[in-house]
Amino acid sequence: MLLVIKMGGSILKDGASSDLVADLKDIIKDHQVVLVHGGGVEVTEIASKLGKEQKFIMSPEGFRSRYTDKETVEIYTMVMAGKLNKQIVLALEAQCINAVGLSGLDSGILRAERKTKLIIVDERGRKKIVDGGYTGKITQVNVKLLNLLLEHGYLPVVTPVALSSEYDPLNVDGDRTAAIIAGALKADKLILLTDVEGLILKGECVSKITVNEVKEVLPKIGGGMSTKVHAGLAALNQNVKEVFITSGIIKQPITLALNYKMGTVITNE
Repeated sequence: MLLVIKMGGSILKDGASSDLVADLKDIIKDHQVVLVHGGGVEVTEIASKLGKEQKFIMSPEGFRSRYTDKETVEIYTMVMAGKLNKQIVLALEAQCINAVGLSGLDSGILRAERKTKLIIVDERGRKKIVDGGYTGKITQVNVKLLNLLLEHGYLPVVTPVALSSEYDPLNVDGDRTAAIIAGALKADKLILLTDVEGLILKGECVSKITVNEVKEVLPKIGGGMSTKVHAGLAALNQNVKEVFITSGIIKQPITLALNYKMGTVITNE
């Protein structure tokens, strides 16, 4: 079975959770895994230390994202593809996991179309059009390279930085990156790890929900979780069989999710 797993930035305080790494070590005995990671909090912290104030924008759909100008994308790439990616690789290698750290720039693993304009909502609730900066929408995944690594027993660890047609780095959303990779690789399952139990509705974690059901409740879901749900829907639309949204800060987070003992699973039916 092929799994694509996304680690949220909240799990990455010291590179990777020891419980998560231990669970991954067991999981890869029977399954192939591609790991995608976030890390926006650390990008913000280091940018601040470098004197670069970070600006965040809100889309009309309620998605909060980093506004990425040229200086910001350089810092983003440095922190994500350099510091955080290698911290995770070191944590995996320390447990004898053959990890290969990659950014989307390497051999064009992630190619993207640069967004020329962004529609945002300002503090007064008014819609505005701003320059797209260095953000992108993924258009192509180098599945040949990822499959080559998987077939030889390696665990790819992918940073969500994509390559533009002008050969510039682009900031791309981590959850959507994981979903697109899962679809391109025809993965069996996509697992989105976060710092909460799963999809919470009316104060309780929903154990299972269908695509039609989740579309009905989307307006009631907060921005951070909404991004994950939209990514999950995109993966299911690309024929990924199941999407899990679950906590990554517990023991055996992946094993418990795959056994339907923790988190939320989204299915087509």
